[in-house]
Order: sequence, then structure tokens, then C-alpha cells
Amino acid sequence: MSKLVLIRHGQSEWNLSNQFTGWVDVNLSEKGVEEAKKAGRLIKEHGLEFDQAYTSLLTRAIKTLHYALEESDQLWIPETKTWRLNERHYGALQGLNKKATAEKYGDEQVHIWRRSYDVLPPAIDDDNEFSQAHDRRYANLDPHIVPKAENLHVTLDRVMPFWEDHIAPDLLDGKNVIIAAHGNSLRALTKYIENISDDDIMDLEMKTGEPVVYTFDDKLDVVNKEKLDD
Repeated sequence: MSKLVLIRHGQSEWNLSNQFTGWVDVNLSEKGVEEAKKAGRLIKEHGLEFDQAYTSLLTRAIKTLHYALEESDQLWIPETKTWRLNERHYGALQGLNKKATAEKYGDEQVHIWRRSYDVLPPAIDDDNEFSQAHDRRYANLDPHIVPKAENLHVTLDRVMPFWEDHIAPDLLDGKNVIIAAHGNSLRALTKYIENISDDDIMDLEMKTGEPVVYTFDDKLDVVNKEKLDD
């Protein structure tokens, strides 16, 4: 049976300052670094060994993966980075303070933008300082693919091709896989893996730095799920 470990990146600097982050590339906070290292120690304590690692193109996820692998003595394993595991793009909300945004638009509207499965936040303009329209890490993508705003539904749609082409084949081949990514890209994967409804997915929380371990049978049905903690 193969195993898949999902880790949401440790606390970022913008998690700490309560800003919408999305595709903006921010670093881990000091607490986030320790959360990532702790995840690695838990992985080592539980004897989890990996054959392949995946992460996004964003620093907070990449560093979380590296800290976790270093702490578990597995920094050497093959690693692939992909934009398809990026955080959900928060559109024009990126860079805004969440509390101030709630005061302006109302708590209910902001909750819908943050948690709704199929409601898009306002789109970001290309000239916005937090737009990725001119970010060279996406220069090889069709410009029409680079999002201006995403909801969880759209995020799932762009995550799934990577699952189908890379992650699922690895698991079917008996490999153990670790993914360090983001709250919403991992919520999208979790929705698919656990067949969670559109309504129930709104209440799913992914804790920063907490490894979630899935064990699959040879048909990719989940036979066990475990969250690693102290």
C-alpha cells in the first residue's frame, strides 16, 4: 500500500500579518520555520519514508518541504515544483488586510470569498503590484492560464491534471509521496481524495505544518487517514 503525506506550509509572514496571500511569494515566519521542522521530526518519528516530493512555485511551500525533508533525513529524494500546486489566487484581495477587508465589505461577504466553493473574488488587474502577470516563474505558461482570481472549484480544476499525470501514477506504482503546498490547493486535493461535498468543503481547515497521512490500496481507495501531532 502506498502513502501520501500532505503538509500545508508553516505560518508565513503574511499569515502573521493577516493579509490575503494567494500567489504572492512571501517567506515563512520564524514560527513557520519551526512548524516545518516539527513536521519533519514527526515524519521521522513515525518512520515515514518517501520516494517522491512535490511542491508549488512559492517560497513558503518550498522551504517547508525542505525543512521537513531535512529533519527526516530525506532531503535527497526527487523533487518536482509546479504552479498547479500553488495557493488559490485571491485576485484583487491579494495583499489586503483581512480584518480591514471584512470591515469594508462585511464579514459574510469576505467569508464567502474565502470559503465558498464556486464564488470568485474580484479579479486582479495586471498593473496591480501583487499581480503575477509579469512574474518570470510563469513566463512559460500561456498568459491566459495565469489566473486573475480563483475559487476552490477553479483551483481543483487546475490541480487535478497534476494529480492524474503525476501523483496518482506514483501512488499506483507503490511509491510514497510527500506534498508541501497550501491551504486551498490541499483542500482541493482533499476534496477529491475524500469525495467531500461542495458544502462540506467550506468547513475543512488545513493546519499549518501538520502532516496528514493517507494510506491507499491498489485502487487508490483510502484505507486510513492520520494526522501527525505530539
